[in-house]
Amino acid sequence: MSTDNNVGIAKCGCKGVRSCLFCEHLKGNGPISENAATVVHHFRYDPLLGLAVRELEDGSPVSFPFPGVFLRENFISEKEEEELIKNVDQDVWNKSQSGRQKQDFGPKVNFKKHKVRLGVFCGLPAASRPLVERMLTEPVLEGFQPVEQCNLDYRPQRGSAIDPHLDDSWLWGERLVTINMLSDTTLTMSIETGLVELGQGEVGLAEAEEVLVAVHLPRRSLVVLFGEARHKWKHAILRKDIDARRVCSTFRELSAEFLPGGKQSELGAQLLDIALTFQGTTKSSRHS
Repeated sequence: MSTDNNVGIAKCGCKGVRSCLFCEHLKGNGPISENAATVVHHFRYDPLLGLAVRELEDGSPVSFPFPGVFLRENFISEKEEEELIKNVDQDVWNKSQSGRQKQDFGPKVNFKKHKVRLGVFCGLPAASRPLVERMLTEPVLEGFQPVEQCNLDYRPQRGSAIDPHLDDSWLWGERLVTINMLSDTTLTMSIETGLVELGQGEVGLAEAEEVLVAVHLPRRSLVVLFGEARHKWKHAILRKDIDARRVCSTFRELSAEFLPGGKQSELGAQLLDIALTFQGTTKSSRHS
């Protein structure tokens, strides 16, 4: 376990262009990541309407359809959250980039070389079994079989964030499922302006290089990204949107290549058999 009451107690895990408050303090040249406090969201996601909405300066509303986001508030109870956090904090947190800490439950993967090894992978953690069973009651998650779980710890003292990115689609499948714990936060969805049809929403965005949509994630909620939100829009957590400790658990399923009928279906079956034993510990798997 690690201590985080003060920045700089332990070295960070940042590499390349990634940074956190600790390494920025050492280098003395300020933030080098994109997570600046000046980032402004153009739209906010309305989960009831399924629209990205905004108001113009004259107060008139504009919007456009924003498919591929499902949000379930209060997916877990306060008591469940307390128990889940107690469990993860009894396990080992490993340093990650941009001020995050992580716990990986999954196979050993080299995404650049498209290689997967079982290694010592022994499954998802036992505490996740009832969560996965509950996920399956949501129509959007019918047939969901997670093969990997990644827990991430964000803290304002470290300047935690995650840069805009698209998750791998060679190994990981259609749905990305995240449970948000300990604090509310904002998921920032972004896309180049020319790659999305905004309709009325184009008003006032002629000079913008990207369109940014804020998806509010309440504490103890579940969010699913699929379709365009999964494959077309990048997602991020900005530093400015972490004002208290946040822990999230993200679950990923296999792509078609690893499912029955796919080129690597045999390996996929092995991975699922192991994952769904729910016997995993953080010492059992690491990404390369």
